[in-house]
Formats: sequence, structure tokens, C-alpha cells
Amino acid sequence: MTAPGRYGAAAGPRTDGPRRRRARGAPLPLLVPGVAALVFLLLPLLALLVRAPWGSLPDQLTSVEVWQALRLSLVTATAATGVSLVLGVPLAWLLARTDFPGRGVVRALVTLPLVLPPVVGGVALLLALGRNGVVGRWLDAWFGITLPFTTAGVVIAEAFVAMPFLVISVEGTLRAADPRFEEAATTLGASRFTAFRRVTLPLIAPGVAAGAVLAWARALGEFGATITFAGNFPDRTRTMPLAVYLALQNDPEAAVSLSLVLLAVSIAVLAGLRDRWLTGT
Repeated sequence: MTAPGRYGAAAGPRTDGPRRRRARGAPLPLLVPGVAALVFLLLPLLALLVRAPWGSLPDQLTSVEVWQALRLSLVTATAATGVSLVLGVPLAWLLARTDFPGRGVVRALVTLPLVLPPVVGGVALLLALGRNGVVGRWLDAWFGITLPFTTAGVVIAEAFVAMPFLVISVEGTLRAADPRFEEAATTLGASRFTAFRRVTLPLIAPGVAAGAVLAWARALGEFGATITFAGNFPDRTRTMPLAVYLALQNDPEAAVSLSLVLLAVSIAVLAGLRDRWLTGT
């Protein structure tokens, strides 16, 4: 039985402390720059909505060029995400579950495309996979494969910049998962790969899905590496960001309309990740 409190009421555990602390007003030195940062981030997006040519938007978005760019963007971003899943999930597992010399250096190199200017990434891809590149010359000589300025080149450029997002997300999920489930499976006779496929992969599925969505969104918005490595050819390498850049020079209203499409896709990505990020307390 709970003892009476000081004023006669039962003195149970207080659960409203954090809520009361959260309800306190923010100090002015934090409130002002915080609101300024919010305005700084939202003002350009609001300007995009305010200045959008809503009257001519249907005509702008139904043009053949727009649908070609949108279709190509969706196809290449999905293919780049598939490449990231096939290669990135095993890499994340190696970084999270194995010890090998230089693992910290490898992790740093994996995250390098996150901070590397995309144009520099495109130049690096040209030097590696171009017709006269370190590897590209052998692909051309032995198999007749030429990657730059092709749709496959778009996929490679997008996967190069998007894969680190998936690797980081999956590695973090793997580190949070209990490795004893894998160990129990191996003691029961399962191989390491079977334990990963039947035990670990279902456990980390939410992290893999979140990383895949992030990688897809990053691939969809890729510009610098794509235009440097794959060029800007209609219906072959001209994705939505490249179409926005081209339209901005000739038809600003069309550029705004295309930007609205990418903005809508970004909002949809955030909505898809709301259970992971937006409901945190």
C-alpha cells in the first residue's frame, strides 16, 4: 500500500517530470537562432511553392521530355538501389561483424563519397571506368563494354554516391542487433551465410529498408557525378536533376515545375521514413 503524501494524497512515482521539463519555455539565446535556422531551411521551399506556375503546371508536366526524364530517373535510381543492396549489405555486415586490419580506414573510405564533391566523383569514375580508364580500357578491349555516356553509366554514378547511405544505415542496425542469435544458429549447425540469411537479415530488415529508401532518394537527386560521367543525352542519360538544370537556362517555369516533382518525391521519402525518424521522442 502506498503511503500518503504530504497533503494526504498517495505518494506514487511521478511520471510527469520529463513532460513538465519539456513544457518549459526555451531560453531566448537558443530560441532565436533555432527559429532563424527553421526559417532559413523552409523559406526556399516555400518560395518554390509560391512562385510555382500552377496554371501551366499540367502542361509542363505532361510534355514528352519531362516524362522521359522522370521515367529514366525512376529506372536508374531503382537499379542503383538494387546494386547498392547487393553490394552494400554484405559490406555493412563485414564492417559490423568481422575484425580485420584497417577496418577503420575501410569505413572511412566507404563514407568518403558522402563528403566528396559529386563532380570529383564523376571525374574519378571517368579515370577508373572510362574508355581509357584504369579498368575501363580492359572492359572495352576484352568485352566491348563502354560505360561512360550510357544509361548504365548513370546507374553506376548514382550507385557510387548512394551506396554509403545504405551501408551506414545497415551497419548501425547490425551493431544494434544482438549477435548471439547468429551464434546460436551456427551452434545448431547452420553456416554463417545461412545464419545471416535466415536469422540476421529478418532482424535488420527495417534498417535495410530505411537505407534502401535513403539510397534511392539520393540516387534520384544525383546531378554532379551523373553529368560528368554519363553526360546529358535525352532519353539516355538526362535524368530529372539534369532536366531541371537545362530548363533553368531556357525556361525557368519548366525548371520550377520539375523541381516541384522532385520536392514531392522527397516529401514522399520522408513520409515513408516517418516510423523511423519522425515519431522519435
